[in-house]
Amino acid sequence: MACPKETPEEKRKRARAILKALKKAYPEARTELLHRNPFELLVATVLSAQATDKGVNRVTPKLFARWPTPKALAQADPEEVGRVIQSLGLWRTKAKNLVALAKKLVEEHGGEVPRDPDALRKLPGVGWKTATVVAGAAFGVPGIAVDTHVARLARRLCLSQARTPEKIGRELEALFPKKDWIFVHHAMVLHGRYVCTARKPRCSACVLRRYCPSAG
Repeated sequence: MACPKETPEEKRKRARAILKALKKAYPEARTELLHRNPFELLVATVLSAQATDKGVNRVTPKLFARWPTPKALAQADPEEVGRVIQSLGLWRTKAKNLVALAKKLVEEHGGEVPRDPDALRKLPGVGWKTATVVAGAAFGVPGIAVDTHVARLARRLCLSQARTPEKIGRELEALFPKKDWIFVHHAMVLHGRYVCTARKPRCSACVLRRYCPSAG
């Protein structure tokens, strides 16, 4: 699909219209990962890689009942953690990373989840997307995290044609007000999950259709 030629100001104007429509459609947009504190959000977000939020939400109650704190999880046997999360993709690697992550939280951060995205990225199993999601949802640190849904919407809406999540995020952040970055991430995730789906986008029901060059 070829994106229309538009000036930077025209693109920002269209982005503002998209933001307005998203706010109307998803006024309370937030993560669908169930959690009660930053630690649980961090663990759930690590688990969500190549897994659905529903799948993660099915295993985390048992996981947190057994290992409710970083200190408890740091002392866990990765094989036992793996048995609890084995319904998720990459569960063996995730189990090892979660125990290592918990140990690092205890040893280097006093058992607390750091709010700094750079510090989060130094934790085992935590990449740019996870760090941005956790810093934003748990601590209000502005950022637009990019998962498959956000990347798909950015491409279809002709807001970014970049190939890496980090660059897509930077290009989106240049289009939207900083105060709305966290909302934009969550709203785009929800819209991509339920409307602008990968295989059969529901263009006829899409609130962004009039602003979307890809609308069918």
